[in-house]
Amino acid sequence: MNSHELSNLMTSVIEIAQQAGQKIMEIYERDFQVDIKDDASPLTEADKAANKIIIEKLQALTPTLPILSEEAVERFAGANDDGVYWLVDPLDGTKEFIKRNGEFTVNIALIEQGTPILGVVYAPVLETTYTGFENGGAQKIDQAGHHDINVNNSADISTALRVVGSRSHTSDEMQAWLDKLADYEMVSMGSSLKLCLVAEGKADLYPRIGLTSLWDTAAAHAVVLAAGGTVTDLKGKPLSYATPENVLNPYFLVGNMELISALRAN
Repeated sequence: MNSHELSNLMTSVIEIAQQAGQKIMEIYERDFQVDIKDDASPLTEADKAANKIIIEKLQALTPTLPILSEEAVERFAGANDDGVYWLVDPLDGTKEFIKRNGEFTVNIALIEQGTPILGVVYAPVLETTYTGFENGGAQKIDQAGHHDINVNNSADISTALRVVGSRSHTSDEMQAWLDKLADYEMVSMGSSLKLCLVAEGKADLYPRIGLTSLWDTAAAHAVVLAAGGTVTDLKGKPLSYATPENVLNPYFLVGNMELISALRAN
């Protein structure tokens, strides 16, 4: 898709994400039931309600494009002949939602040939939207307006890095990786907002030494790319969404290109 087509889609996708976020907030502000899925992860009525809105709206917007959603995996038959499909997490950070700490998001991405070419990340409690599309730049939209965002290209391995990490997922393996850095300061954050902090330059590095699924990362990945950053596995290969039948991502690193290259060589 060209930049004009993506720009036109972006306006509608922002609206869809925000509509789903409004429904999530209705549920967030009252008591809600929490179920446990087969993989032991939590599921709330907010996940289901947001999923319904997003699926219906995306189908109306682009009737011929397939949709892979965390809450409707069984409906996905694969990308179209051009390798294009929507990749959705209706409520990323369900654990944060249950804790009511506000650090959860609605994630909607458009994938083409394995690359996220458009992404919208909406944080309903923060009333903040992150957007990015191929050759169109990245933006943060909040109550103060629209702001162009970029990764911090001055961050390198000789400086004290601001490293963003998960509030809900920590491990000895992650700590062992961090211990290899010369100097760093931890910034804790939930959901796909971790990638967005790197995209807007408020963090320098996000190492994910742990499992995630495709829908956890795709939308924010698009924002990072549009902001001039990169998301690669630990060997330097760009994170790909070309084989959605394999829903798990490898471990990965997010930051500016020179920093990630230097970390691999270090």
